[in-house]
Amino acid sequence: MKTLYTALMGLSVLLCGTVYGAMDDAVIEQSFYPYKNGLPTAEGYQPGVEITQKNVDGYKAILDDFVYRYIKQGWYTIKTTPTTSFDLHPGYVAATRAHSASVKLTERGLLQGFVAGRPFPQEPDVDDPDAGLKVVWNFQRGFNAGDSETIKPFWWTFRNMKNDKVERVLKFDWHFLNWKHRSQFDPKPDIEPNPGQIFRSIYSKVLEPFDLANTQLLIHRYEDDLKRDDAWLYLGFQRRVRRLATGQITDAFLGTDAMIEDFEGYNGRVSDYEWKYLETKNVLLPFYNHNEMALSSEPANDPDGFRFVDVTGKGGCFPKVTWQLRKAYVVEGRPKDSNHPLSKRIIYLDAQTGIMSVLLSYDKKGDPWKYFPIGKTHSDNHIERNKGTGVAIDDFAVFLDEQAMHCTTLQFKSVINPEENPPGIFSVQNLRKQGR
Repeated sequence: MKTLYTALMGLSVLLCGTVYGAMDDAVIEQSFYPYKNGLPTAEGYQPGVEITQKNVDGYKAILDDFVYRYIKQGWYTIKTTPTTSFDLHPGYVAATRAHSASVKLTERGLLQGFVAGRPFPQEPDVDDPDAGLKVVWNFQRGFNAGDSETIKPFWWTFRNMKNDKVERVLKFDWHFLNWKHRSQFDPKPDIEPNPGQIFRSIYSKVLEPFDLANTQLLIHRYEDDLKRDDAWLYLGFQRRVRRLATGQITDAFLGTDAMIEDFEGYNGRVSDYEWKYLETKNVLLPFYNHNEMALSSEPANDPDGFRFVDVTGKGGCFPKVTWQLRKAYVVEGRPKDSNHPLSKRIIYLDAQTGIMSVLLSYDKKGDPWKYFPIGKTHSDNHIERNKGTGVAIDDFAVFLDEQAMHCTTLQFKSVINPEENPPGIFSVQNLRKQGR
């Protein structure tokens, strides 16, 4: 019945443009097409300017606090280009139009009445005490990797910012699957059977180097946000699966500068933090067209002719890409657990796509600690297989620990497809099978 209801709602939207109880078209247009009536502007800013150590003070208002300091210190320069629209898949927009009017927050801050699409497409209101929570729910139930994404090759490079040395490279395969609230690939809106009511799964496997080969990670996030994630690690050198304790999601992942909780900008439960909406502002974010960038020579012999985004700046810890002035929602998150290593996160969410593009992390004392920008390319300007998928594709990322003067750069090839992510690979049995 749920599948039939969803199909009928979607058909009504396509035929009539609106349905009884559907979200107002003006709200949808503002949420998904914010640049339709004009591009964002800022005093003194013209697209095409290069922001350097010499002129950065003139652009402080459109930079996050961390990258402003890094440019001021001579670590990085930013090249800018005009803002472009990153239109999301029409199925996701249609699902938002059909279903979001019925979505509410419960007294415990959970979603009620959510089927698919963007839960809260309305503009956040600073006078709404739940505004930050709603923006983060839009991310958590968003379209960051579509319904199904594979990342391979995926290279994590350890870099020493003190001496510009590359220390180590981990090579992975990663897989992401949404079990519920799907709007892009069949089945929609949910994959059945799903007795555990898993919302989303992540699976990764280390290919190189030899000492970590066959190390695998599996994460299940559940529909019930009050239920803790399940996570398992298969250690290749031990040839056994072990369940990760809750606290281990804030440990350094395989010696990198990232925590499991950092994946994709924030990979924890919404209910683990207190969220506060700070402001809406125009800010420079690393959005670009991959095929127009100055790319690396790696990976060699890729069947699609794909090449990674290159690195630049101090220690090779910054992406060699162009940045755009974009409308963003700024949200502060403070962990509820007093033993958490962070005091807060400041997150810049791109208003059009709903993704986290820049994350600023502060240590327990409140001092700046880690910088995490996520480069996004338009899916139509990437490999041929991604054209028409309507996803702002993950294309580069950095975990930069400014206190340790060390970073881990992430270079990768994302493919939006259902074929490489059958539900069976997201199981503990598969960990054992792959580790043999």
